[in-house]
Amino acid sequence: MKKTISLFLCLTFIFAFNAPKEEDLKWYQWNEGYPKAIKEKKLILVDAYTDWCGWCKKMDRDTYSNSEVIKKLNKYFVLIKFNPEQIEKTYTIDGQVFTAKDFYNQLCRGERTGFPTTYFIDPVRKSLLIDAGYKDAAGFLQVLDHVVGEASK
Repeated sequence: MKKTISLFLCLTFIFAFNAPKEEDLKWYQWNEGYPKAIKEKKLILVDAYTDWCGWCKKMDRDTYSNSEVIKKLNKYFVLIKFNPEQIEKTYTIDGQVFTAKDFYNQLCRGERTGFPTTYFIDPVRKSLLIDAGYKDAAGFLQVLDHVVGEASK
């Protein structure tokens, strides 16, 4: 009996600390996230970053870890990480395949925006909003409120 109770307590402890948290963000690659957003009728957030970008890492660490930001993102968006320097990857939009460079040019409309840049796509309306630069949690929440408000009009 003691062995059964001990085993139960061990398994409960293991699952309790390893279970996925509701307040975590789930990031996708484009080819998985884009169809998911269309299917679920959600907005798309594309976080364009590079491995060498310190502000990108700061935004990951400080902004994307904020509980209010996480709740809003999980409710309204499918999240996609995009590194335009990963040239071996391809990106598919409605059957058309793009290189990383061409996909980046589509996102930024041919203009230089720097990193990080957040792209908000409404797949239903086929609209794009670009928000360049680092945002702290409070500033990013304002941007998210604006994007969600525009989508609901």
